[in-house]
Amino acid sequence: MRWLWQGLTTSVGTKFLMALTGMFLFLFTVAHMVGNLQVFAGPDQLNAYAAGLKKLGPLLWVMRLGLLATFVAHILCAFSLVKRNEEARPVQYAVKRPIAATYASRTMIMSGLIVLAFVVYHLAHFTLGWTHGDHFALRDAQGRHDVYRMVVLGFQSPFVALSYVVAMVFLGLHLSHGAASLFQSMGWNRKKYSCFFAGAARGLAMLVVLGNLAMPLSILFRLVGQEVTP
Repeated sequence: MRWLWQGLTTSVGTKFLMALTGMFLFLFTVAHMVGNLQVFAGPDQLNAYAAGLKKLGPLLWVMRLGLLATFVAHILCAFSLVKRNEEARPVQYAVKRPIAATYASRTMIMSGLIVLAFVVYHLAHFTLGWTHGDHFALRDAQGRHDVYRMVVLGFQSPFVALSYVVAMVFLGLHLSHGAASLFQSMGWNRKKYSCFFAGAARGLAMLVVLGNLAMPLSILFRLVGQEVTP
């Protein structure tokens, strides 16, 4: 296994690992979005979905811990690459004038840190119940965790809803560049297809952002869950 470790700790190996973990995180983001959109199907559908996940028991926590390990590995790869770049150029440019770099590519670390902060708050809010504990304790008529009411009550707060909107904008920026870079890091990119991959990456990022924005904005403007009151 030593050869594998040595390979992954090179610049190429770190970029590959970052792309691989990024791909899994992106797929999770899409799956998570699809699950969350069930709020539009009503309380019974969303609560049944949440109850089904809970029935996985220890397996659910294994999946959560695996996802956490993937997230941590992705962050460590990012900082490792930044450190390597700084060490490779100890004398910085007198004036930085980005020519081909997009805003998304230049702000990957910033957008990544904002997404990290959002994930911590998201887990504290909806997964662990450390914030809005009164919402987390709600149960529906069947005795299930009332995820629907918890979500609606949460996003009826302008502060909570708008914080999610801001986080999703930065997630979109991060994904738009990260998805395009993934093809190159995995060795799947070809010069004649580069424009297609870049466009597909931006399209996928936009799809995820719009899907994730639909829920908090629909609830905030009382298009969904207007029957739920504190």
